[in-house]
Amino acid sequence: MEKDLTINLENLSTGYRVKGNDKVISQHLTAELTVGEMTCLLGPNGAGKSTLLRTLSAFQPALSGKILIDQRSVDSYNAKDLSKLLSVVLTDNTNIKNLTVTEVVAIGRSPYTGFWGKLNEKDKKTIEKCLQWVGITELQDRKMETLSDGEKQKVMIAKAIAQETPIIFLDEPTAYLDYPSKVSMMMLLHRLAHSLKKIIFLSTHDLEHALQIADKIWLLDSEHGLTTGIPEDLCLGGKIEEYFTRPGMTFNRESCTFSIQHEVAREIIFQGNPSSISYQLAAKAFLRHAIQPIGSIEEAQFESTRPDIVVSIPKEGCYRLLENGKEVLQVEKIENILPVTNSYIVKNQIEALRDAANMTPFD
Repeated sequence: MEKDLTINLENLSTGYRVKGNDKVISQHLTAELTVGEMTCLLGPNGAGKSTLLRTLSAFQPALSGKILIDQRSVDSYNAKDLSKLLSVVLTDNTNIKNLTVTEVVAIGRSPYTGFWGKLNEKDKKTIEKCLQWVGITELQDRKMETLSDGEKQKVMIAKAIAQETPIIFLDEPTAYLDYPSKVSMMMLLHRLAHSLKKIIFLSTHDLEHALQIADKIWLLDSEHGLTTGIPEDLCLGGKIEEYFTRPGMTFNRESCTFSIQHEVAREIIFQGNPSSISYQLAAKAFLRHAIQPIGSIEEAQFESTRPDIVVSIPKEGCYRLLENGKEVLQVEKIENILPVTNSYIVKNQIEALRDAANMTPFD
């Protein structure tokens, strides 16, 4: 039985040679990419993600170590062989002018069209299919210079898919896309890897998308080096936190998501069902304003917390402000109760401080 195509990194070091000296970006990288999987490369700015992709693509030489594609060194392939083996989408290759979208995607067929670049029916159908997959059929006759950055990026991805190689490398393919397009593109690449048995390897800063969609994750930074695995194992092992957690951030291993940890200056008692969406989103809004919702005065961490001021959420879409059990305000939107409650807390804190100091209010 024929063995599946693999890409192997063996003690690889990447970087640049400047005037005879090596500037190492990443070193001691050992990992494997296999067919039928989409792998996402994650890491902070300056970690060496783009340098690694360029090295894997044979656009620049490795400083040391090996890159084996199908058990052969990448250096042993000539340009023609590589063009049928791997396609590449980089972040700096969209400055194309005077060509239509269809003409650019057609360039992906050049390894198969011969010297004159004449497209046959199969080539034309492949181009049409790729335009449709990426969602840019309506742009097919537009000139590249008239497109937005996001649209240009989609064209370059369509071109790479049209090349019909078993390996696709992409550097920040979703960088210029809006949120729905980011999700659609990641899902498309994932489907291509599985249905067409391709190796798809991409760098991205869309951490949470990668953790939800990728089959494998490569984590890379200068401090920890390279760690690989499926997203769930990396979450359970604490590796995602190790590479990405910073002050002001918390990571939920169960959902594989990050959240902002707001600084808290005040507290307020919330009444209602903590599992209801209205309660949870109201709590989120109050936290953004440095107000921590608590369930009772016994949970209070601040001496200034008032037991007589309460936000009640008796049902979805109903928000009540109570003072000493009496309703001060009832509204249907969080937007309307938040500023009133905030000013009410501040007003009562000022009055408490004034009373404590036996001060007379100004007229």
